[in-house]
Amino acid sequence: MAQVVMGIGSSHSPALLMKPAAWLERAELDDRKLHALHDFEGRRVSYEELLVKAPPSVLKEIETDVLEGRHQANEKAIARISEVLDAAAPDIVIIIGDDHKEVFQDDNMPALSIYWGETLPYKPTGIMKWKYDPKLKPEFWYSQEEQEYPVASEFARRLIGDLIVRDFDPAHSRYYQPDQGMSHSFGYVYRRIMTKKVYPIIPVNINTYFPPNQVTPSRAYAIGRAIREAVEAWPEDLRVVVMATGGLSHFVVDEAFDREFLKLMADGGPEGHAALPLEKLQSGNSELRCWSALAGAVGDKTMTLVDYVPCYRSLAGTGCAMAFAYWD
Repeated sequence: MAQVVMGIGSSHSPALLMKPAAWLERAELDDRKLHALHDFEGRRVSYEELLVKAPPSVLKEIETDVLEGRHQANEKAIARISEVLDAAAPDIVIIIGDDHKEVFQDDNMPALSIYWGETLPYKPTGIMKWKYDPKLKPEFWYSQEEQEYPVASEFARRLIGDLIVRDFDPAHSRYYQPDQGMSHSFGYVYRRIMTKKVYPIIPVNINTYFPPNQVTPSRAYAIGRAIREAVEAWPEDLRVVVMATGGLSHFVVDEAFDREFLKLMADGGPEGHAALPLEKLQSGNSELRCWSALAGAVGDKTMTLVDYVPCYRSLAGTGCAMAFAYWD
């Protein structure tokens, strides 16, 4: 019988592909209104409004030695996540991520979708198409050659049917259009986590960002639980890891909210996810839904928090908070 042997959660920010000096440069994106900014109550605000309200203590958060320390903490945590993945020796990795209009557009934006082609394409021009200044582009997302990565196609197709009989309605993709490549949610895993061995994956995409059909946290949890039930009903002797990428709070770092959420992930159970305030799950915070799905998939496994690293990049308190954890 197949079994879910481990769950893994990891942030996937561009900051994890660059050094701290570039974090500060990316603050220009916040000031130029290229990111939707929300305050701690979930209200849409401007960079200037955040700057006025930010406490003076934020200045210390962007000092050179603090930024370097957090960069090193991120690197150490990513290395640890890579180690535990390899130690789990999975036959298949189910990755739950989200799409930033890299694949899906307003003409067709599914709430839940599974890719089941034989391989998953990486195209440098297909990921993060926003028109950043060249100095702000994450090197990996723009310089790597096109590649094809293995998909557990037979089991991905099976999972689609398994979810349908469990009252979910996943969209599916067997191939992308010629100019399209995988979402950054999956590209990050190949670049930073599957560094020693590439495992066949099942790419599961949930719409976290874009209304009106964003998956609710309770629905995400139920999706994850259904994925676990489906896998454990497969008769094959398979070791399966379920991984979620994204989050935590961004593009305004909210440490209190993040720590409450991580406690919720450690405690287990669906109730806390159902109670999450939707007004807090906007913009980058929306990716916590991927973690809610992971919570459903890991069941009663025990969480190990590798690290939580709040990475500020401006005096306004903008940035991205990183989290790395696993369940076994």
